[in-house]
Amino acid sequence: MKKFRFFAALLLGIVMAAVGAAGGFVGYYYLDRNRFTSEIYTNGAMQVHFLELGNKYTGDCTYIKAGDTDILIDAGSRTDSISTIDTYLKNFVTDGKLEYVIVTHAHQDHYAGFATNENTESLFDMYSVGVIIDFALTNQKEDGAMYGNYCREREEAVANGAEHYTARECIEQDKDVFELSGGVTMTVLDQRYYYEKASSENDYSVCTLFTYGDQNILLTGDLEEKGEESLIEKNDLPQVTLYKAGHHGSKTSSSPELMAVIQPEVVCVCCCAGSPEYTDVAENQFPTQEFINNVAPYTDKVYVTTLCVDYSNGDFTSMNGNITVAFAGKSFTVQCSESDLKLKESEWFAESRETPDPWK
Repeated sequence: MKKFRFFAALLLGIVMAAVGAAGGFVGYYYLDRNRFTSEIYTNGAMQVHFLELGNKYTGDCTYIKAGDTDILIDAGSRTDSISTIDTYLKNFVTDGKLEYVIVTHAHQDHYAGFATNENTESLFDMYSVGVIIDFALTNQKEDGAMYGNYCREREEAVANGAEHYTARECIEQDKDVFELSGGVTMTVLDQRYYYEKASSENDYSVCTLFTYGDQNILLTGDLEEKGEESLIEKNDLPQVTLYKAGHHGSKTSSSPELMAVIQPEVVCVCCCAGSPEYTDVAENQFPTQEFINNVAPYTDKVYVTTLCVDYSNGDFTSMNGNITVAFAGKSFTVQCSESDLKLKESEWFAESRETPDPWK
């Protein structure tokens, strides 16, 4: 089997190299079922990586490579995920610098890796950082332990040379559009809860749109329905190639209204499927039935990072694993470290969810 994988990877590399020479795809990935590594020929290519976080908890961590620019969006789910994230990033961030760090909102499952105590290295300590963009508002108390840790770690990064803007400052100072290397544009999208109090911390989420040629990638953190309404109102949203499912595939996000506007081709869900971490109601466990029903009219290309096996015993496994969507020219590929099956083809889906009509 190992020999088969080696020769398969070698053949794939030869094919991709030939296509790249002809002006098509410019990179290839070696896919090992136990560990994801890559050899990347970056000639303008862009990759979006949705990371597994090494524990039973749901959390977000998205790494984007745009030419020579490295972007990290969130770093959940717990502080013990830091070593998992760092090991993964070191395959790609060869100069030790993250040009951009975006922290969407002040929930542990999104910013634990940046909010360590003084005796533990955060990702701000491990990497040089160019620009930090984070949430404008929060319901967290100023003297709260984790939020206080985050503020301290962020300010240390600023003292070491990082620039810091809230999403609101990006909008108000006309610094909402960033030209990255590799022909990629990053836009900080506007939404109402950069300016006014929300009942849910999730609605403070920083929302970003990445554009590479004709391809658009939308990430909305944990933005919920009211926030999504304002996202539609305040922005001229395009149809997107890739959408990171809002709020881990919750029923409170990825609303029918937002889906009708963006009509995603690929949806990636960062969660531990079927976990009772937040609810014992099976249909409301991530990814929820309502989320599936909302995205089904537009795509069946839905992928999920992790699967809960036995939450009480801390047992989990990969569903798709680390998910990478790689763009080159007008084409893209989806490759996963564990399984390339779509959500609807998984055993968990067959046992736990009803198939919506568009997928039948």
